[in-house]
Amino acid sequence: MHTKLFPIAALALAALLASCASAPPPAPPPAPAPGAPASGDSASKDRAKALVQGGYDAGAAIPAPSPAPGTGATASSASADQPPPPPGQLTAEEQAYLQNYLGRLNYMVYYNDDAKLEPRLAKIAVSQANRFLIEQQGLSVIDFDQIEKNKKDQQAAYQSETGGSIDLIQYLAQKFNADVYVELDFAVTSETRDGKFYASAQGSMKIFDTSTAALLGSVAFMSQPAFSPSSMDAAVANAIAASVWTAMPKMTAQAKELLKGSLSRGVRYEVVIQKTPDSKQVSALRRALAKKVREVEQVSYSPNETKLYLYTFQGRDKVEDAMYDAGSAAGLNDLNLVYSRGKSFTFNSGL
Repeated sequence: MHTKLFPIAALALAALLASCASAPPPAPPPAPAPGAPASGDSASKDRAKALVQGGYDAGAAIPAPSPAPGTGATASSASADQPPPPPGQLTAEEQAYLQNYLGRLNYMVYYNDDAKLEPRLAKIAVSQANRFLIEQQGLSVIDFDQIEKNKKDQQAAYQSETGGSIDLIQYLAQKFNADVYVELDFAVTSETRDGKFYASAQGSMKIFDTSTAALLGSVAFMSQPAFSPSSMDAAVANAIAASVWTAMPKMTAQAKELLKGSLSRGVRYEVVIQKTPDSKQVSALRRALAKKVREVEQVSYSPNETKLYLYTFQGRDKVEDAMYDAGSAAGLNDLNLVYSRGKSFTFNSGL
């Protein structure tokens, strides 16, 4: 009887062992293909070298590098059962927002009005900085001529909205929704030798936080003597372009690092509320806002106007929504937006 059951038992045991066998591990991902595009810093140095040697003229386009696959910033939600971080640290959602925010900073580049630069040379410098942002960073920019036009057209609005309390360039940077504005200042030296034209440029890029006008940092730049066989104008243009392209990677890297350090409390939004006769109602509004944003700071109060700073890792639309929700909770059901520019909002209480 035992000998008749043995083949059946052997087959069952073999099937069981086969079902328990683990699948082979997946093949490792393929190694990246050779010939990957150069980094923005390397490409900028190559362009600067060519400009100095006369291989490009300052207006020639260069191909933009292909974006590396899978580098897009995506905000991931924290797990529901993840414990809150210790005081002073960011949640997973806040970290994701901050990284995404720093990865898509908007820059406005202009020149130092007080330096009395020749407008033609100032435009060359600003245009080359903008080309770097477009071609190497894939960002949109505010054109030099657009800023010049708005300096003339926005004077009345600037005085009406700010009363001259902030600089016109800061006002325009806020209006264009720039996170950072960069001020160029430089000088050019030139000479002619052996029938050839030589020029060099040196100066600095000052980096400002648009919300606060705080000076974040500064990057010095200087070109090697650039030459042109045709004209001094071409040599000067090449010198300016080369120095700007050499400095721009340092400027963008420094801006991100310095902004990151200044955003430990969150992105700062300035909120002005017109007509606030009841200080207790303002206090109720602050308490309601504290549930919507990371931190609320009251800057000033009067029956005519109250100013608040809100610190949060949220976008402008979320901040506006938070104001309406908090206003309703504080009995300000008719709170309405008068105007906004960048991270600055002006509301009317409706009272």
